[in-house]
Amino acid sequence: MKEQPPYTNALIHESSPYLQQHAHNPVLWLPWGEDAFTLARLQNKPVFLSIGYSTCHWCHVMENESFEDPAVAELLNRYFISIKVDREERPDIDAIYMRAAQLMNGSGGWPLNLLLTPDKKPFYASTYLPKQSRFGRLGLMELAERAGTMWQQDRENVEASADSIAAALKHSIKIITPAISSNGSTAKIDTALIDQAYLATAKHFDISHGGFGEKPKFPSAQRLLFLLRYASLKEKPEALAMVEKTLDAMQRGGIHDQLSGGFHRYSTDAAWLLPHFEKMLYDQAMLMMAYAEGWQATGNASFAYTARHIADYLLRDMRHTNGAFYAAEDADSEGEEGKFYLWNSVEINTLLGKRAAAFMQAYGVEKNGNFNDETKRKKNGENILHQSGTIDLERFAADRKRLMDARDQRIRPFLDDKILTDWNGLTIAALSITGRILNEPHYIEAASKSADFILKHLHKDGVLKHRWRKGQAAIHGQLEDYSSMVWGLTELYEASLEPRWLASALSLNKTMLQRFKGKDGGFYQVEENAELIARPMEVFDAALPSGNAVAMHNLLRLSRLTGDASLAKEAATLADHFAGTAQRAPSGVLHMLSAVLLAQSTGKEIVLAGDRNSDEAKKMLALIHNRYRPNTVVLWHDEDIEALAPFTRGQSSIDDTVTAYVCEHFQCNRPTTDLNELKQYLN
Repeated sequence: MKEQPPYTNALIHESSPYLQQHAHNPVLWLPWGEDAFTLARLQNKPVFLSIGYSTCHWCHVMENESFEDPAVAELLNRYFISIKVDREERPDIDAIYMRAAQLMNGSGGWPLNLLLTPDKKPFYASTYLPKQSRFGRLGLMELAERAGTMWQQDRENVEASADSIAAALKHSIKIITPAISSNGSTAKIDTALIDQAYLATAKHFDISHGGFGEKPKFPSAQRLLFLLRYASLKEKPEALAMVEKTLDAMQRGGIHDQLSGGFHRYSTDAAWLLPHFEKMLYDQAMLMMAYAEGWQATGNASFAYTARHIADYLLRDMRHTNGAFYAAEDADSEGEEGKFYLWNSVEINTLLGKRAAAFMQAYGVEKNGNFNDETKRKKNGENILHQSGTIDLERFAADRKRLMDARDQRIRPFLDDKILTDWNGLTIAALSITGRILNEPHYIEAASKSADFILKHLHKDGVLKHRWRKGQAAIHGQLEDYSSMVWGLTELYEASLEPRWLASALSLNKTMLQRFKGKDGGFYQVEENAELIARPMEVFDAALPSGNAVAMHNLLRLSRLTGDASLAKEAATLADHFAGTAQRAPSGVLHMLSAVLLAQSTGKEIVLAGDRNSDEAKKMLALIHNRYRPNTVVLWHDEDIEALAPFTRGQSSIDDTVTAYVCEHFQCNRPTTDLNELKQYLN
C-alpha cells in the first residue's frame, strides 16, 4: 500500500505542475485568487507571496530547505496567508511583482518572494531566502518572525510603506506617453536611433567567445535576429560576423545538448561550456529561428544542422501526442543539477570501445572532468560534452546515438507538461521558418498540428486561453498569447501557403487590437480587470521579445500580405508611442527597432499563381527562399486569398504556367513565368 504524504494543502487541486510540486508542503499554500486575499483580511494577516516555476533550480533548493520543513511552515502559517504562483501560468502577476522587487532592491529573479498587504500592495521583496540567516543574507525564519511581529505592532507604518511602493510601482508601469522633443514635436524612432542601438550592442560583443557581456551568458536570440536584419538591410558585414561567431560558439559549447539537441537555459561561464541545464520551449523556438536564418544569411551548413537538431529534439522529446509542445525540462534529476547530461571517461570507454578516444578528444572529455559545480569543485571526473574544435559531425553520428540511447536509460529530469499558448505560437513560427528555409515539410506539418490544437482547444468564443493541461484549458489569454500566435500563424501561412492560417492570424490580430490596445497606442499585457493592482505595459525585451514588439512585427507583416494600410498605421502609432522609451535605452528594445528597420527598408511583395504542386512552383519557391530576404512576403493566389488580400485579384497565371508578380516600393514589375527574370527581380 502506497504511503500517504503527511501534509496536503490547497494546491492539490491545481493543474500547474509547479503548484503540484508544493501540494504536500506543510506550508498552508493557497493559489492566487480573491479567496486568499479575503482570508488575509479576515484573519488580519499579511500575505507571503512566492513566485517560481517547475524547472527553477533555486526554487527546488528553497522548497527542500524551507517549505518542506515543519518549523518554517509553522512560522509562515502563524504569521501569513501564503500564496504560490507559477510565473509561467501567470506572467502578469510575475511582471508586476518582479517590477516591485526591482524598484525595492535594484534586481530580481526566481524564486521571487514578497510580503504583501491584504490589498496586494508589496512592502518587502527578495529572491532566494535561506532557511536561517547566513553570510549577511536574511533567513526566512528570521524574516517571518520580524515581519509578523512588525505587522502586529506597527501595522500603520508597514501599510504606509506599502502604499508608497505601490504608488511608485503604478507610476513605473503606467502608460508611457509619446515623448516630446526639444522643438516641441513628437519624438520618433529614426535611423540614427537604430544605429545607436547597434553600436551599443556591438560594444558588449565578446570577441573571444561570441555572445554579449560577461558571464552568465544568455543566448538572447532576439538580439541575433536584430543583427541579422541590420546586417542585411544596412549592408553591415561586421554585424553578420557577430552573429556567425555567436551561433558557432554556442552550438559547439556545453549549452548545446550535443546528443539529443536543444539548448540549455544559459551558460554560467563566458565560453558557453558550463550550462544551467534546464531546457525551455521558448529558447528552443527562438534559437531555431536564429540558426535557420543564420544558415540562410551565411551559408554555414553547421547552422542548418543545429536548426534541425533543435527541431528534432522538440518533435521527439517535447511534443504531446495531440501535436502541441510542452513547456520545459528541469535542470535536476535524482536531486542533482545536470546529472542526466554528464559523462565520465569510464562510461564512454565502456560504450564506445576503440572509438572512445577519438570521440573524447572531439567532445572535450577529460579524465578528471571538465564540469564544475557551484562551489567550483571538480565533481567525480564528470564532463559536459562540447565540441573541442571544428569536427566532422557525421563521423561521430553513430557514437552520439549510442551515448544518447544509453542516456535515455537514466532517470530523466522532470518534464513540465503544461501547454502554453504563447510558447507554442513561437514554436509554430520557428518550425514554419525552419521548414520553409531548409525544405523540411515535416516541420511545417508539425507546426500545423500544434496550430490546429491551439485553435481547437485554447480558442473559445473568439478569445484565447493561456494554458492547457490534462484536458483543461484555463487562464485568460494575455498579449503575448495573441502576438505570438499571430506570429506563428503568419509564418505558417508563408510556409504552407494555406489561406486558413492567414485568416486565423488576421482574426486573432483583430481581437488583440480590440482587447489590449491602450488609448494612446501601446498594448497592455492583460485585459482590463480588477484583479491586479496595476495593468502592465511592456516594451523592453527580456528572455523573449516584448509582446508589443512582436505585435508591431505582425502588424507590418499582415499589412503587406493583405494590402491593409490601416494595419501599417497601427504599427506606426505603436512605434511612436514607445519612441521616448526607445531613445532612453535603445539596446533594450531591439525587437521593436528590428520592426522599425523593416518598415523603413524597401520590401518586396511576391504573389505566385498557378499549379502550386508543379515543378515550376517548387523551383520558384526554392529561388525565393535560397537567400536571406527579411523584407519579402509571399502569397499564393487563389479565391480564398483574394478575399483576404483584395490586391491579388486578377493576378492569375499566364498560359496555365506558374506566374510571379513582384512588387517593390509601391510599384510592380511585369508578371513573369521565367525563372531567370524572377531572379533578376529578386536581386
